[in-house]
Amino acid sequence: MSTSSVSRYAYLGPSGTFTEAALRGITDPQDQLTPFANVTATLDAVRSGQYQHGLVPIENSVEGVVARTLDELANGEPLVITAETTLPVSFALMVLPERANQPITRIATHPHAESQCRAFIARELPGAEVITTPSTAAAAEGLKDGNWDAAIASLAAAEKYGLHVVASDIGDNPGAVTRFVLVERPGELPTATGFDRTSLVAYIGMDHAGALLEILTEFAKNDVNLSFIQSRPTGRELGHYHFIIDVEGHLSDQAVAQSIEGLRSICEDIRILGSYPRKGKVKL
Repeated sequence: MSTSSVSRYAYLGPSGTFTEAALRGITDPQDQLTPFANVTATLDAVRSGQYQHGLVPIENSVEGVVARTLDELANGEPLVITAETTLPVSFALMVLPERANQPITRIATHPHAESQCRAFIARELPGAEVITTPSTAAAAEGLKDGNWDAAIASLAAAEKYGLHVVASDIGDNPGAVTRFVLVERPGELPTATGFDRTSLVAYIGMDHAGALLEILTEFAKNDVNLSFIQSRPTGRELGHYHFIIDVEGHLSDQAVAQSIEGLRSICEDIRILGSYPRKGKVKL
C-alpha cells in the first residue's frame, strides 16, 4: 500500500468485527476505515463513490459462502474485486462485567459464528436461545441494551466494548479461516502476477439438463482450474439461476480469456467480478 496519501475504506462493522481485523492487516495506519451495518451498506458506500474501497467477507472454511456478499456482487450495481485476504477466526463467549455470574438464556451472534460454535452451545448452554445479528461485533456492542445476556464474538470485540470473557476458543473447528474480498468501482484490472484469480458470474437463461456441464466444459477444454463454484437463484422466478465461479489465472491469460469467450455463446450473460492476486503470493 502507498503511504503517500490517505485511502478511504468501508467495511462490515461495527468496530471489532473480524472484517476490521482483516482490513487493518492490509492498510496503512493513516487510512480512513469506516464501519457499516451490513454488507449491502458497505458495498453501497463504495458504489456511491464516498469510499474508494470496501472489504466484506465472502467465504468461510467451515460454514461456506457468505450468500449476501455473493448476491450483492452478482445482482447489484457492478463492483470489481481487486484483492483478497484471509484471517483465522476464533470465537469467545462474553457478557457485561456486571453479569459475569448470571445465567445465560439468550445469546446473540452472526449466523456463521453460531454454526461454528454449535457443539459448545449444545454442550454448555443447551437451553439458550440464539439471536442472529448482522455481525459478531454487533452482538457484542448490543449487550449494553439488555436484549440478550451474552454474545459470541472475537476477543477484540470483548476488549473494544469492555466485556467479560466467559470462555474463549469455543469454535468447533480451531483452524477456521474466513476469506475477504476488497472491492472497488469498475476500472483497470490489477496487473497479472502469475498467481491470480478471476471471479465471474455466469447467467443461464433457464435451468436445463447439462447446464453446469456445459459451463465446466469450457474451462476444462482450455485446462483452466476452478477453485470455487456456487449456484445462486436470480430471484426472478423458479428455475432461474446463475453460477459464481473463481478460476485460477488472470483475465489476460489466453486460456482464461478463451474459456470466458466460450461461455458467452452458451450463457445469457457474463459479469466479470475481477482478476486479482491470490492470497499467499502478493502482499496487498
